[in-house]
This record gives sequence, C-alpha cells and structure tokens, in this order.
Amino acid sequence: MLKDKRLAVLGAGKLGETLIKGLLEARVLEVSNITVTAGHQERLDKVRERFGVTGTLSNKMAVESADIIILSVKPQTVALVLSEIGDALKPSQLLISVAASVSAAFIEKHITEQVPVIRAMPNTPCLLNKGMTGISPGKNASRAHLDLAKFIFDSVGRTVIADEKHMDAITGLSASGPAFIYIIIESLAEAGVKVGLPRDIATELAAQTVVGAGSMVLETGEHPAKLKDTVTTPAGCTIDGILELEEGGLRVTLIKAVVKATHRAKELLET
Repeated sequence: MLKDKRLAVLGAGKLGETLIKGLLEARVLEVSNITVTAGHQERLDKVRERFGVTGTLSNKMAVESADIIILSVKPQTVALVLSEIGDALKPSQLLISVAASVSAAFIEKHITEQVPVIRAMPNTPCLLNKGMTGISPGKNASRAHLDLAKFIFDSVGRTVIADEKHMDAITGLSASGPAFIYIIIESLAEAGVKVGLPRDIATELAAQTVVGAGSMVLETGEHPAKLKDTVTTPAGCTIDGILELEEGGLRVTLIKAVVKATHRAKELLET
C-alpha cells in the first residue's frame, strides 16, 4: 500500500524517531522515500546518521515532495508549523497528526486546502513493532485515507479506529499506559528481590509475565476477570496476593491514573 509513497515526518523527536524506526524495520517504506525535519541541525544530523533518511530544517520543503505527512511536533507548536506549510499542502496529500490534544478540526481550521487529515495517537512500543495506536478521521478524510493510515500504524503494532471524542482517552490509556506498566514491572521485580530473587531474574520474570498476560487477553479474547479466575485457585497463594492488591487500592489507583492523564491530554494544546 505504501509502495513508492513519499513520507515526510515533521518533527524528529522521540515519537517521530520511533515511527521512522518502526516503519523501516517493518519494511513498508524505502529509506530513500522518507524525509524528516527537526528544529535544530544537531538533532537532524543524528537522525540522518542513524537511519539514512533525507533531512531538512525546512518543514515546507519536506512537505512539497511528500504524499503522506506525519505531523509529530509538540501540541503548542502545531499552529506555527501549519502556518509554515499551509500553502504547500495539496488535497492529494494525507496529513496525519500524532500531536496529543490537537483535534482534526483545529488542524483543518489552520489550513486552506481541503487536505484530508487523520488524527492518530501511537505509543512508544511502536519502536519494537509492538505499539498500540488509535486513529480517527477528519471531515475530508475518506475510507481510503483511513485504511492507509491504519496500514501505516498496523506495521508497527495494533491499530483501532475510534470516534475523535475518544482520542484524549486513548492518549490517557495507551499512550501514557506504558509508563504505568513500567512502574508495575519495576514493583513486581522489587518484590522478587524482597523474597530472595536476583534482580536480573526478577526483572525478566516480571516483564515476561506482563507480556504473557497481555497476549492471553488479546489472543484468547477472554475478559481479564475470567483469565484472572483461572489463575486463582481456592485457598491458593494468588488469592492472598489479590487481597493485598485490593486492600492497597491498586485497581482504583490505576483507574484514577488513566482518568487524570486523559484530563491532562485535553489541556496540552492550551499550555
């Protein structure tokens, strides 16, 4: 689907770099067809050296020769970048924004041409082709544009299509979520050390346990509660551990973390 397509990634920050690496490793794009931009020459040089892609400090120049544009800048910078590239955009192009908090309507208001816009929210595991991305279409995006965006993000993980009203919640859950899971992995590993395991073994056990549990949910399609019950035998050790989790408020704390991150996602454009 991306054969001979030219991609411009505006903003070679952590997320932009993650997407470039994931797409190249998935072999869905030729390196010669990717152009990246950055705010500073030093950063641009590092990305070009690492991936072999074309680089420029000019967002407008990158857009002029692109079929697909990924807008990967901070929310507060989106309006400025759109003012730079506005007269270079064409309806034949597809603009995909991965800027948190920025609606498709906001982008469409800042460009003059009827350019199709897709709002997307990937997460950092895209770096390993294990990402999770939510996408929603703007008013000028067709089903074909949505399918193209889905193909791009499917190449670096899983993709869900959602109504745009859910995009801030997707940001709070799956984009912020890896940080929450890292804390859980770290805590489980610390617990392993507490009960006598070497730290490296405890960390591997904890991390792979999270990977395996997630795969069980995705591949079996079973509700997490049902899968939990299959591990929890009567009078066994697991139920004692679950009791401690419930008394410690882990469930409520995780819910509140996602709710708080979602609320913050709604505010990013304004701060």
